[in-house]
Amino acid sequence: MAGLIAQVRPSDLVCWLQAQSGAGAPAVVLDVREPWELQTASVKADGFSRVAIPMNEIPARLAELDPAQPVACLCHHGARSQRVALFLAQQGFTRLANVAGGIEAWSRELDPTVPRY
Repeated sequence: MAGLIAQVRPSDLVCWLQAQSGAGAPAVVLDVREPWELQTASVKADGFSRVAIPMNEIPARLAELDPAQPVACLCHHGARSQRVALFLAQQGFTRLANVAGGIEAWSRELDPTVPRY
């Protein structure tokens, strides 16, 4: 049974990623928003790799993700990414976080150059 998913504010994400990446595999921010949303606003990969897979494609594209890597899931406000994190936990991923507040909070807390929509 999947436990609770860590809820990490964008302002705390770098600390979470650094704490996780001590185990070797580089951390991934998994952006589960739709392609039009990525074109509207995206985060810069700084100290992590960014993988974009729309939420509804995750089951079919699961092989693109490495269960050994820490994965922080990101969407617009945090609901879709939470569902994806729970799904990944059920698939055996153990180093997971949900970016609480999504890219909206990322823009407010971390990088005001990220457009809000």
